[in-house]
Amino acid sequence: MAQGRRLRNLANNLKDKASVIAAVLSIKGHVSSVRVHVLRATTHALSAPPSEDKIAAVLAAGNGSHLLPRACINVLMDRLHQTRSATVALKCLFTLHNVVVRGPFTLKDQLSIYPSYGGHNFLNLSTFRDDSDLESLELSSWVRWYAGVLEQSLTVSRILGYYLKNSCSASNAQERKRLVLGVSNGDLLYKLECLVVLVEQISHVPESLHLRRNELVYEVVRLVGEDYRSVQGEILLRLEELEERMEEDMEVGELNELVAYLTRLEESHEKLLLLFINRFKNSAFWELVRNIKLKGVAKKEEIEGKWLTVVTASATEFPRSTNPFLDPGQLSPVPRLSFATVR
Repeated sequence: MAQGRRLRNLANNLKDKASVIAAVLSIKGHVSSVRVHVLRATTHALSAPPSEDKIAAVLAAGNGSHLLPRACINVLMDRLHQTRSATVALKCLFTLHNVVVRGPFTLKDQLSIYPSYGGHNFLNLSTFRDDSDLESLELSSWVRWYAGVLEQSLTVSRILGYYLKNSCSASNAQERKRLVLGVSNGDLLYKLECLVVLVEQISHVPESLHLRRNELVYEVVRLVGEDYRSVQGEILLRLEELEERMEEDMEVGELNELVAYLTRLEESHEKLLLLFINRFKNSAFWELVRNIKLKGVAKKEEIEGKWLTVVTASATEFPRSTNPFLDPGQLSPVPRLSFATVR
């Protein structure tokens, strides 16, 4: 088995070098340099994630002409969709994640183009499987998980109107607070739900947690952890506003939604602790989630109790209908029924 792996690694190394040489010799000059950078960042070598220099070289492609950003995203997507290697796929996703986190606007803009508008930037790796060996098979589950996290992260960014990584800076905190203050309960709940879905997706971590010792997987988890911390901040911002509105401005249906979302959030807690090994424990956040859920349940029961009291009172008064032929305040007599024996 070890001999087979060595031969496979050698073949992959030769394949990587051949791909780089072919890209260098390509007649499409503006694309070939981008392709070389992408190939060097997404090799088959499992020993380490792409170096900082290689990631920076890919991101620098977004600072050129308008053709280079499109070429960069297209090359990355082609590499991702055509490979059968879990290692290469994971490195492609890691590079795309870096585009989202710290890439120039031109690259992010190309990444956000829907397939229906001519782009092919969908990840759609739910069926990805590399069964060349046991480790690759286990790594495939991380590819599927990571693709799902990135897809939901991009969806959240489109819904919020800004990228998660940019949402934590103190400079735009007041602006985000103003945006939250100016929206309806329905909008707050809608955006809260999409954030909860992202947390749920992160919590659907593969069973092979031992692979976190792998340097590439470790860096992937670290980057996802930063997104998770940003998501907690976005959830906290909306929960604080919803808590203030809970006393006077929320209906039973809205309270039901809120309680359901917070219940789903709590159900993800244990898996998140396992994934991040308590690095993002944030007990204060989870205590707030629990307290607001309990307040929501209590407020819902209070409103439903008042409604039940009104309905019961109305039902009690219903038989006491007045007769227009009786004096004011006089009740209609209840007739006595007699039963005769039929012979």
